[in-house]
Amino acid sequence: MSDISGFGLIATVKASVTFPVGVPITQFADDIDPLDIAALELAQTAMGLNGNLITWSKPNPIMATLAVVPGSLDDIALGIIAEANRVAAGKRPARDIITLTLVYPSGNVITLSKGAITSAIPGNPVASQGRMKSKPYIFAFENKVSAL
Repeated sequence: MSDISGFGLIATVKASVTFPVGVPITQFADDIDPLDIAALELAQTAMGLNGNLITWSKPNPIMATLAVVPGSLDDIALGIIAEANRVAAGKRPARDIITLTLVYPSGNVITLSKGAITSAIPGNPVASQGRMKSKPYIFAFENKVSAL
């Protein structure tokens, strides 16, 4: 029997300047996917004049999204990382190098490294149902290592 439960997932976000020791993330959203890792384009293709397939490898960042409960300690910590890395007039960004370690309930561990935070919501949006929306934080990474 296979147990594919995600209950008990723990993410640790290390930001080289802002949170060098790392901050655990466990307060995941309920209204959007709490963890999403986007499909990765590994190669591109074309067809030669005579119909032969041509392929070439294409590097792409590994995109990962963490969605957390708005106003939670996890949201506050990720918001601090986002604000520290936001560029604005008269403001010096932290330029954190991000490492994301995911520990699944199965014991499987994935570490995404040499990353950057690329997107965050800078406030607390409210849904039409009257509740605050969960907030996604999007990261791009250069490398991935898996361990059991």
